[in-house]
Amino acid sequence: MTIENSGPFAVNRRHLLGLAAAALVAPALAAAGSGVARGEAKAGTALAEASKNAFIYGLPLIESARARARALSKSPVNTLTHKRVLSDYNDRFITTPNNDTLYSVAWLDLKNGPARLTIPQTGSRYVSVALLDFYTNNFAILGTQSTGRDSGTFTIVGPEAATDDPRAIRAPTRWVWLLVRLLVDGPDDLAAAHAVQDGFSLDAPAATGSTAPAVTRNAEWNEYFSAVQALLSDNAPPATDDAILRTIAPLGLSPKGGFDPGRFSQAQVDEIKSGIFAASVELTNTRDIGRIAQGWRYPRYDLGDYHEAYLYRAQVAVAGLAALPPREAIYLQPRLTPEQAELAPGKSLLLRFPAGQLPPVGAFWSLSIYEATPDNQFFFFKNPIDRYSIGDRTKGLVKGADGSLDIWISRDKPSDPSKLANWLPAPETGPFSLFLRGYLPAPALLSGAYLVPALQLV
Repeated sequence: MTIENSGPFAVNRRHLLGLAAAALVAPALAAAGSGVARGEAKAGTALAEASKNAFIYGLPLIESARARARALSKSPVNTLTHKRVLSDYNDRFITTPNNDTLYSVAWLDLKNGPARLTIPQTGSRYVSVALLDFYTNNFAILGTQSTGRDSGTFTIVGPEAATDDPRAIRAPTRWVWLLVRLLVDGPDDLAAAHAVQDGFSLDAPAATGSTAPAVTRNAEWNEYFSAVQALLSDNAPPATDDAILRTIAPLGLSPKGGFDPGRFSQAQVDEIKSGIFAASVELTNTRDIGRIAQGWRYPRYDLGDYHEAYLYRAQVAVAGLAALPPREAIYLQPRLTPEQAELAPGKSLLLRFPAGQLPPVGAFWSLSIYEATPDNQFFFFKNPIDRYSIGDRTKGLVKGADGSLDIWISRDKPSDPSKLANWLPAPETGPFSLFLRGYLPAPALLSGAYLVPALQLV
């Protein structure tokens, strides 16, 4: 058993609801490959369609491999690593972090045998342990909602492993991303949260061999698809993906191998590139990524467990890798009007919850604010009161005489003491974004019977 308390936390928190075209730019069209010509490619051929589908299908594999590479650069395979501090403006490597939970991370290689995870008693503290396959599906979530607050040991076995444990959790892929979220009730609660973290233990055999290559989604076409081939071979897809795999077969990509970039002519390379460009266009289409109600975008029901929604899965891999399914957590982002997004001096955004109408959740809710970077990432920023979110655990909030709760978002510090107590500072200049999180959302929040109130510009 190995547990470390420091190291990388390659948790890409770019949430789907913050999706934007700039974050989904396809790779630059690469220089032509070399090799033996196998015939001329023409527009509309199966090769272009195969390239488009293969780029979209393989994108979650590429993003998972990058997350794994970052983690394993500092911490070994089958090692549980704890983050000990809450995120603040100093954290610039995880987009859209929250400062509600601590994270613990492990990458499991189940080739040489099962992993056994022990979860300690958590009492009233929320915890979730997400198990993600290499295709970014949450195939199991342990913790408060599913396994309860008592301690327990859980066995995770690989897709081909024999086991006589009827309660073993069968992983769909050899590699598994284990991600723990542990609720913290502010800085004063850190010591108690650390004690809970120390109660986790992970027992797994030593891993052997090397991992498949990690490339960026902006890699040359031949490097990108070579990486997808290696990852496909290392993490066999489910039988339910056979239909999409047939459409990418003209590239030579398959779980059994066969991709050879040297076999394509210049014309065929151009056709492959045209398919990648078509994929980039599809990836920027946000029409079907969730419904909008009262100015807030709600996630799709299949977030975090995608089945055959390959385009949606790819979009989330870029904009919100490791997102939880809505039954565990719901993430909302407002669609700000131009005037709201400008938030001129003297103006405020008001989020008013009427009495008894706070977000219905079984764990916690919080509203976080981030500054937006030119490449469409979101980070906390330094502000006068060191506040990055307001939620159900924020101390000192002031309610109205009628029991309502007003949250004020502005660039200027309010002079009214009642507004100051409920103030969520916006960046002094530049673009920003808001994210509302609700963990263990009640049925009313999931179904739309309860809607988050619209933001008002006042």
